[in-house]
Amino acid sequence: MSNEVQGVEGFDWEALENGGVTAELSKDELVKKYDESLTSIIEKDVTKGVVISLNKREVVVNVGAKSDGIVSRNEFRYNPDLKVGDEVEVYVENQEDKSGQLVLSHKKARAMRSWDSVNAALEKDEIVKGYIKCRTKGGMIVDVFGIEAFLPGSQIDVKPIRDYDVFVGKTMEFKIVKINSEFRNVVVSHKALIEAELEQQKKEIISKLEKGQVLEGIVKNITSYGVFIDLGGVDGLIHITDLSWGRVSHPEEIVQLDQKINVVILDFDDEKKRIALGLKQLTPHPWEALDANLKVGDKVKGKVVVMADYGAFVEIAPGVEGLIHVSEMSWSQHLRSAQDFLKVGDEIEAQILTLDREERKMSLGIKQLHPDPWAEIETKYAVGSKHTATVRNFTNFGVFAEIEEGIDGLIHISDLSWTKKIKHPAEFTKVGDKIEVVVLEIDKENRRLSLGHKQLEENPWDVFETIFTVDSVHEGTITEIFDKGAVIALPYGVEGFATPRHLTKEDGSQAKVDEKLPFKVLEFNKGAKRIILSHSRTFEEAKADESKKAKTTKKAATKKVEKAAEASTTLGDISSLAALKEQFEAAEKKD
Repeated sequence: MSNEVQGVEGFDWEALENGGVTAELSKDELVKKYDESLTSIIEKDVTKGVVISLNKREVVVNVGAKSDGIVSRNEFRYNPDLKVGDEVEVYVENQEDKSGQLVLSHKKARAMRSWDSVNAALEKDEIVKGYIKCRTKGGMIVDVFGIEAFLPGSQIDVKPIRDYDVFVGKTMEFKIVKINSEFRNVVVSHKALIEAELEQQKKEIISKLEKGQVLEGIVKNITSYGVFIDLGGVDGLIHITDLSWGRVSHPEEIVQLDQKINVVILDFDDEKKRIALGLKQLTPHPWEALDANLKVGDKVKGKVVVMADYGAFVEIAPGVEGLIHVSEMSWSQHLRSAQDFLKVGDEIEAQILTLDREERKMSLGIKQLHPDPWAEIETKYAVGSKHTATVRNFTNFGVFAEIEEGIDGLIHISDLSWTKKIKHPAEFTKVGDKIEVVVLEIDKENRRLSLGHKQLEENPWDVFETIFTVDSVHEGTITEIFDKGAVIALPYGVEGFATPRHLTKEDGSQAKVDEKLPFKVLEFNKGAKRIILSHSRTFEEAKADESKKAKTTKKAATKKVEKAAEASTTLGDISSLAALKEQFEAAEKKD
């Protein structure tokens, strides 16, 4: 034991054992030696000590002084792992209080050394412990070395944090990421530690990746275009098209957040930073499981999954689709959109038209489920038969009308009316209207019908021919005037035409729109349905007749005078003839 204990120099231990101690040192010298053995501590300074005991309220620290110091356990709440034997820094507030107790403060020691410690930790990229005190706007307040540091919400974890309160009161490890000495601001991050650890894990995982490898992962995030999978520190993406062999509107139809699923590695870039994953590839392609006996001509049931102007895609089994082209939706030759027949979600039956298992393509038809209406067209819609049709659309030259689904015909613009001059079919009818028609001609090979509307009535021009004879005069109203002439509305709903020269009135002015005037028929053409009129002729010819009549009267009177002159020889007769001549001359001047 004497070997283990350091004795005071000059002390006779052997004499002590024999019962007689002869001290060569005085009491004062012994006190002095004892004082020298104690650690020299200075008030208002920071020193180091060792934890010799602790409980819930106090921590006892030995700093090598005459007595041990006591520090409140609250000052160590940032370090819940504190234990006996740990070395800590303390601030000497008082070497002896009234009770002779050494008064220490760990909090003040930390505060005095805090900025040195913080800067050193940042410089050496050290991990520090911090106590999360409370929440604040955008993050948390953390006690690090006695300094209140800011922990942004985005730096708590690699995952988005939903509940910040669960972190309050926790002691965690951090990295100091930023110090602003001027404003005494410190920013810390816990996420940086996780990322560093994940990066190491990621390198290990990535080094083992191979195409075709099947791994288990957890659904980390779902977007409209795909699903991000956590493969244990490495993220991969399942594109929406690789989730299922069938059509997927949104990935949430297939997976859920935090769901564990098996995925296959499809591809990754040279640095293996982008990993493409697949889910549907873990199951056989539906085309491989398609009924081997299915053939062209068979009927199948399915659901419309996609619509386009040119057709509809129908899913007959998950991942197996067929296209119904718009031309296979109706026997009609009239151009229409696929949306006129089907919509997404419709459950339908169709017939297989083509089937290519190698190319995984199939075309379907629905019109084939109904008889071809053109098969018996001559019987059902014979030439001369009358029907009610629906106006489907217009062209400049006529109206397309549908008698029934698949049976379309054209009414030429010239076959709409016997009497009206129609410039465009829209003047006569409108789309969707019902119109009475008569079949004029059938072209079965090209699936075309020639229809007429005016033929439902007798040709009124047969009657007009007897009414509007050449030189006959009729009252008409000018409805339209243009450069080449005017259109005149005549009785019985017929129209005529007059050139500008024939629109001159008796007073020399030109006739105007809406004027009602007499017109003389100059020409009647039944085949061309044309009537040429003139207003000027109605008064020009009357004047000519009066002038002709006056000339005839004058000529007769002249002959009468000459005969009287020949027959009479007396002076009295000559006087009478002279008077008669004067009367005629006066009449001439008057005319």
